[in-house]
Parts: sequence; structure tokens; C-alpha cells
Amino acid sequence: MSFMFKPLAYDDPQAINRPALKEDDVRDLTFGTVASGARLARELAPLAKDKGIAVAFDGYAAAKFSDLAGACAQNLHQLGIRTVSLYMDDIYKPTAQIDEMVKDSLPMDYDDDPVLLFGRLYKGRFADFFAPDKLEALKKTLAAVPAGTVALVSGYGSSSAALRGRLDKIVYVDVTPKVAAIRARQGKLTNIGDAAPRPFKEIMRRNYYVDFEVILANRRELLDKKKIDYYVSGDHDDGFVMASMASVRSIMATLAKYPFRAKPVYLDGIWGGEFMRKVRKLPMGSRNVAWIFDLIPMEVSVVVETAGGLFEFPFCTFVQQCGDKIMGAPVVKEFGGYFPIRFNYDDTYHSNGNMSVQVHPDARMCMSRYDEFGSQDEAYYVVATAHGAKTYVGFRKGQDPAEFIATFKKSEKTGKEIDYRKYVNYVDSFPGKQIMLPGGTIHASGRGQLILELGSLTMGSYTYKMYDYNRVDADGQRRPIHSKMAELALHTDRDTDWVNRNIAIEPIPDGKGKGWEQYIVGKTDLMYYYTRRVEMEAGAKAEFSNEGLFTVLSLLDGEECLVYSKSHPEFRYHQKFLDVVVVPADIKDYVIENIGYQPCVVHKTALRPDYAAIRNKQKGMN
Repeated sequence: MSFMFKPLAYDDPQAINRPALKEDDVRDLTFGTVASGARLARELAPLAKDKGIAVAFDGYAAAKFSDLAGACAQNLHQLGIRTVSLYMDDIYKPTAQIDEMVKDSLPMDYDDDPVLLFGRLYKGRFADFFAPDKLEALKKTLAAVPAGTVALVSGYGSSSAALRGRLDKIVYVDVTPKVAAIRARQGKLTNIGDAAPRPFKEIMRRNYYVDFEVILANRRELLDKKKIDYYVSGDHDDGFVMASMASVRSIMATLAKYPFRAKPVYLDGIWGGEFMRKVRKLPMGSRNVAWIFDLIPMEVSVVVETAGGLFEFPFCTFVQQCGDKIMGAPVVKEFGGYFPIRFNYDDTYHSNGNMSVQVHPDARMCMSRYDEFGSQDEAYYVVATAHGAKTYVGFRKGQDPAEFIATFKKSEKTGKEIDYRKYVNYVDSFPGKQIMLPGGTIHASGRGQLILELGSLTMGSYTYKMYDYNRVDADGQRRPIHSKMAELALHTDRDTDWVNRNIAIEPIPDGKGKGWEQYIVGKTDLMYYYTRRVEMEAGAKAEFSNEGLFTVLSLLDGEECLVYSKSHPEFRYHQKFLDVVVVPADIKDYVIENIGYQPCVVHKTALRPDYAAIRNKQKGMN
């Protein structure tokens, strides 16, 4: 999602998981790039004495393969082992040929997409990028490595199926998506097959619709087939952390027994506010904080504390490795191995205005235009408000949507301000208000509030702006409007009455116990997840079943809760205000205990039991 934004170079020090890891797994972690290279050399040298071996250094976008491969080669030389360095850059097709190959994923349609944000998910594999003759030559080289020699093959696709049969060991250098985006902004990331970096937005658009798809598919296959020998956390230039993949699998399997939290990614924005900056004591370097990606599955990472230091890996890698434990096998199958709900905070508290008046595409548009997995549905839960805060949703009863469409189309051309409140319905915002936003619903978060935003599974982010108050971006350019696509996406029958009946319901009692009560606050047959709210007195304990799925808990009022497995209370997480915590499917029954001195409110999100049927209905009805 963040290719259209610029993540802050800030690491939240509070988002740390502390599972009780096996001592052997902790001992297997090697901290430092130089130390990791030395270890690799020590363990590879004996294998190469009687026969030559080939080792691949592959990884995620922006991985610095040469740093580790170079350290390994230097140490191998000291051990009397020859090395041959080979580079994937030498076997890619010419850049122009690759551009032609992927052009359908990156349409140059400025009418539909004024600043080229959108695309179509690429369905190919790494082999598509290789020149066949050069690939065959590399295979022959790897098959004939002489005894006493290690061939080090570095670059994207070095561990792909086309070469895997010629490899003796695979080293995978993983990078968190936030760091990949920062390196791209710094000119330190090139797309697959490119000799030099493109402009930032062009790099990241290509990444999201092409490169990431290819890289993620290869990583999933490597994990599924247990082909990775060494896993490297490669975010920090001098601070690589390496372990055998067997130990990494064990560490991740241990964490999947616990409630856990991801490390957020923070982004500024033209309408951003100040609530989260104050609560989480964020640095003042940015102009504001607009989006807080607490659990955007393809953007965030997971940090585990060990005796030797911190070990970090992308959340998506964790899901690819432990999806059955985190989500449950049926969910993994239904959603293609992806975590199906995303969570972020939208902060307009003390901001300069509303979010844009916008709409997202339904399943028909997402799947036909972008090859996505379904509808881009969202939901807003109001966490905190300033005076007069409002949430805009649906069309006002009695107003003509066609008139509004004509009005915002004219405004796009003239820059004239429009009376959007005449056409767009709004509700007064107050803490606890939940509004579901199925694709096709016009909406906007108003100024002066903090919103917990939920979303459905899409790889990209498809926001069609209809009116943005004639604001300009950080470069002084008018922010883009997507009038053509918005008109196609809008469900104009969703007016005030429809909103009140279907997606802005009053809370429904859903169980209670000593010191706590639970309510269903968001539920519609148009969306595959639903939400509840648990109100708890100080000291109260509430027990719940995961129902074979997973639950995501957000502490939206109060100080601190203890979330733990009922049968294994040692599997626990201390949840603080605004933390978003996943209770994995492997935890059958869990307990929320309010350990603060004040009452608290916990927001719960889960898949509906009929999630698969709803997805099928979404695909068929739109």
C-alpha cells in the first residue's frame, strides 16, 4: 500500500514480542553482517573441499546481497577456499524487453489514473525475466564448479525454480517493506532487470504490481518446500541477523502460540493530525502523522526479543511460514495464504481538514481491472474526537447523486469549491461509533478524530477521490481526482436511510459476565468480517473462543490488558492503549484481563463464520 506514501524512518521501540524461545534457537542467531559472513564461510568450507558447491544469495526487494556475499567470500579465501562471484544482473533480459513484458500490469492511462497509482497484479514468475541463453549458460557454470571452489550467485531470482536444481545452499536475505520503501526513496533500490533506479513513484508502482508479486511467490515456494538453508534479517547494513532456517521456523512457530503485536509503520499526509504523535511520543521531524499502519499485512514487521538482541522479520513472511497456526488452514486456503484483514489508524485530530471524499471499488471492479482478490471494503471505528467531529458516509436522503457527480466533475476541471455537505450524508462522531464501508460507498473521515480503520484483502490500495477541497500536495501540485473511476465505482442507492439500516447499526448485546459486556457493533452481509466491542471494569476477566479462526484485539480505551491463552496462560501479551494484537487460531480459547485501574474498551475483529459464502456472493453480485 505505501508506494503512494513515504514511510517515516522511525522504529517504534514498544512493539516488541517476548516469547519464551528455545535456548538452541537463540544460540543459533548470529548478530552482525561480518559475523554472519564468517559463520557462513566456516560452515560452507568443509562442503567445498571435495566438490565445488553453489550458494544463492536471494531475498526481498532492496536486500543488500553483496554485503553478505562479500563478507562470506573474504572469509572463504582466508580458509583456503576459492570463490566465483556470479550475478543475476548478467542474465536478465534487456530492460526494454522487460518493460514490454510487464506493460499490461502498469497501464499508462492518465484519464483513469491521473498520477499512475494503480495497476494490474502480475501473474508471472522469475523465469520470465531471464534471457534463455544466459540462463542456460549460468546453469552449466553452476553444474561445473570445480572442487575447492564456492560459486556465490547473488541477486533477485537466484533461488528461483529455474536455478534451484543447481544449488547446494540458499541464503535468503529478507527486508521489511518499510525499509525497502526508504531505500527506494534514497535511490538504493532498482527494479528487477534495471541497471539504475527509476523515480521513486515509478519504482514503487512497478514493485507493488510486478516485482513484489514475483518475489513473494518465490519466497512462499521456498518456505513451503523448505528450501531455505540460512535466513537473514537484512534491514541494517552492518547489523544483519542470521540463523539456520530450521531455527527460524522454530522461533516463528513458538511466537504463533502467543498473542502478538506487529511493529507499526508511520506516514505523514496532507490531512494528518496530532493524536498518535502525542500518545506514542513520536518524533517531531514530520509535519504530522496521518496514517499509522499498525497491522497492514504487506507493510509491517514483527520484532522478537532474544537474549542476544532483537530479531525482526516481515509480517508477511511470518504468515507465509505459519499461516495455518495464525489464521487456520481453511482461511489460508480461502485467501491464498494472505492475512485477510488490515488495520490502521487515520489521524485527523487537530488536523487542517477532512480526508478526501472518496470511494473504493467493489469486487467486480477490483477483480476485473486489477486482478485483485475481491472487494476493497473498509470500516471506521471512532476512537477519539475533538469538538464537532463528523464522519461522512452515503448520500443525503433526497439529494440527487447524479447532480453531485456532475458537480465534482466540474470542480475537477475548474478548481471551484463545492458544497459537498449538501450531497454527502454525515453522522456525528463519538467514541464507539462503528461504520462499515463496503466497496462502492461514498465516505470520508472528518477533521478532528482518530479512526481505527479496517480493510479487506487487496494488494494495492484503490482510492478514487471525488473531492479534496482543492488542496495541494507537498510538491505544490493539486491532489489528483479520479472522477471517471469514482463514477463507475459508486453505489448511488446508499443514502441516509440505507446507511442507518445497514452499515451504521446500533450496538447489539452479545454476551456478558462479571464486570464486562460485549456488543456487536459492525456487521453487514456485504462484508466478510464483523466487529464487537467489549466494555470491561477494572480487574474484570472475560473469556472467549476463537471459533477455529483468529481474532484481532485493539485496546481503544483504558491503560493495559493482559491477553493470554486460557489453557496456557504463559502464552500472553501485555497490551497497552491503542495496541493492535493478533490472537492466533492456534489459541482455541483466550482471556482478556483488564489489569489497569480504569475501565477499558477492547475492539474485536474476526471473520464471520460464513466468510467464504460472503466472498462468493461479493464476486457474483457485483
